[in-house]
Amino acid sequence: MAERLEPSGFTTLKLTEFDDRLYVRLDRPEVKNAIDQLMVDELHAVCAYLEATPKVLVLSGTPADPGTGTKGIFASGADIAQLRMRRRDDALAGINSGIFDRLAKLPMPVIAALDGFALGGGAELAYAADFRIGTPELRMGNPETGLGIMAAAGATWRLKELVGEPVAKEILLAGKVLTGDEALRVGLITELVEGKDLLEAASALADRIGKQDALAVRITKSVFHAPREAHPVIDTLAQGMLFESQAKFDRMQEFLDRKKKQ
Repeated sequence: MAERLEPSGFTTLKLTEFDDRLYVRLDRPEVKNAIDQLMVDELHAVCAYLEATPKVLVLSGTPADPGTGTKGIFASGADIAQLRMRRRDDALAGINSGIFDRLAKLPMPVIAALDGFALGGGAELAYAADFRIGTPELRMGNPETGLGIMAAAGATWRLKELVGEPVAKEILLAGKVLTGDEALRVGLITELVEGKDLLEAASALADRIGKQDALAVRITKSVFHAPREAHPVIDTLAQGMLFESQAKFDRMQEFLDRKKKQ
């Protein structure tokens, strides 16, 4: 069996790994899962592993605890204490944008399971995922301009692609924070579930992905994100690769065999 990530080696993340997927939970509840440099470093370690060992990634935050009344939270944003001390060279280093871009480019899909606050950098982390599932308690937006900065880790272009220019501008320029219902209505999330069902819904989506051919999923994701000028050539070349895969012959034969039995 291939070597797996060692959960004890992580401080800001909690990891649970299976053969076909990796669950990663942001775990800095004392600061509402603010994204600091250590969390960024640990997310890079997760990406390095998943680039070499492709699996579906399920990202989540601190779950709600009805027993104590603690509310769920994905990530409240970047760590403001660290952010306040950063200067021009730090901005030019693209600390958060670099890790979010790396997450977005992982070979297999990334699912973000969102509850409570997903603000600022937390929202941009979610925008980088392939799928977003939320709860009614979700509060999602980018308050950066209210802090004298901008959302510079992907929101200015990913958000426009996800929800269109008018809604993106309301979030980025007027500080609108979307509720879970509003996020569903504008297509920023694809499913709205109760907090207690959030990880189950993310797991069900991972199950559906797992039923597909892994190579076909990987190549489709890569082709999907290729620039427009690369199409249709890249589609044709990618399909040529898949036409030669053993999974294509096996899966199509299984389909034909099932039809004969009907």
